[in-house]
Amino acid sequence: QVFSHHCPFLMGPIECLTDVVSPDTDIQVTLSIFELATAAGIPCEIDPALVNVLAGSKMDGSSSEEDYKAACLLLVFVAVSLPLLASDPTSVYNTDTDGYNNNIHCLAKAIIHVAAALFTVHKKNIETH
Repeated sequence: QVFSHHCPFLMGPIECLTDVVSPDTDIQVTLSIFELATAAGIPCEIDPALVNVLAGSKMDGSSSEEDYKAACLLLVFVAVSLPLLASDPTSVYNTDTDGYNNNIHCLAKAIIHVAAALFTVHKKNIETH
């Protein structure tokens, strides 16, 4: 917000670019815009750095369909593991530290970003998944 206040001529066009991005926009164009916006400090739906890391970690011998199935199975594993994690005694809010001892409050945001990056790597619409 400070940057937007002091340099509106610089941040305005970047914010306009992020507003133009839609699910129909080409994925490479979307990633380029989000990379620019992330560098400027604007939060985005998809983390372009995470997408690049996940895209670079693909196995050479595996098919894209198998990689997509593995990504879906990873999300199923996370969904099945959530009740177990929620029942953990360290998942209780601690009034002394004003938070959770195991940082479970960060988990939802992490799942959203990893899922968005995985489906972007596999060229799937993140809004439908």
